[in-house]
Amino acid sequence: MALQQVTVLMLAGALVALSCVSAFAFTAAPSMVTGRITSQPIGHYEFCKTNGTECQTVTDASSAPRVTDYGWDVVREVNAAVNFSVMPKTDLELYGREEVWSYPDVAGDCEDYVLLKRHMLIERGFSAADLLITVVRKPDGEGHAVLTLRTADGDFVLDNLEDGIKLWTETPYRYLKRQASSNSGRWVTIENSADVLVGSVR
Repeated sequence: MALQQVTVLMLAGALVALSCVSAFAFTAAPSMVTGRITSQPIGHYEFCKTNGTECQTVTDASSAPRVTDYGWDVVREVNAAVNFSVMPKTDLELYGREEVWSYPDVAGDCEDYVLLKRHMLIERGFSAADLLITVVRKPDGEGHAVLTLRTADGDFVLDNLEDGIKLWTETPYRYLKRQASSNSGRWVTIENSADVLVGSVR
């Protein structure tokens, strides 16, 4: 099925479920502090070789924007639509090998959820500079990927394990690295994840 058809079907299927979702209530939180250039995940490197336009210098990488109420509606719709419509399966189950990053048709793993959400939000007008694939470590030590949305009110996380959109400081993860906002083919470290985790348990 073509990616555009999947996008339309998923958005249509999610709208009813979203009708009773309440509006956001949040306070400003510290954004992620990024540091040095670091290694690009091998799956993303392979993905970039066949999807070059997804991995290049971002010309509008300015300060994080303030998202409108309509913008938040779009973010919630896309997050819920992809979470609802894509069946979770590992790369081993789908391809017989690890670290295959691709747009999912009906099934995929965490990176595939992220790629599709990012693609759909860019199509809806969000900047690639503000939609950053992010690698985290779960409390059990397992690696995981989420989509970070940069905003003037802090960094928010779209996660296939959670239908709600949360500030990154309200998740249980240790944040390791993410795409650079100025170049989606480069990755940078996240320097203040440990500080946030320490503060959250006081």
